[in-house]
Amino acid sequence: MAAHVGSIVTAWFALGLIAPLVVLLLRGAASPFVRRHAVESLNFQINAFVLTIVFALLMFVLVGFILLPVYGVFYLVCVVIATVRASNGEEYRYPLTVRLVS
Repeated sequence: MAAHVGSIVTAWFALGLIAPLVVLLLRGAASPFVRRHAVESLNFQINAFVLTIVFALLMFVLVGFILLPVYGVFYLVCVVIATVRASNGEEYRYPLTVRLVS
């Protein structure tokens, strides 16, 4: 749960991938469940970082002004769902995510 919620908190101060990376490094070896959620969150945060840069660049051709807010809502909804699922002890896989870390 900390990997998902922490990504929202750290996104305001730094990259959103810091919290899931810290959870993965500190608690990933202790629990396979924690590791799966931390890796899933880390993959989503890496994708979010790349897409945010792409959408920000697309603002120069005005498309980014539509895509960035829509993606912001998608991001928030997915992180909230993942947080609820993790707190209930359920598995969750973020949609539309390229999984770079396994």
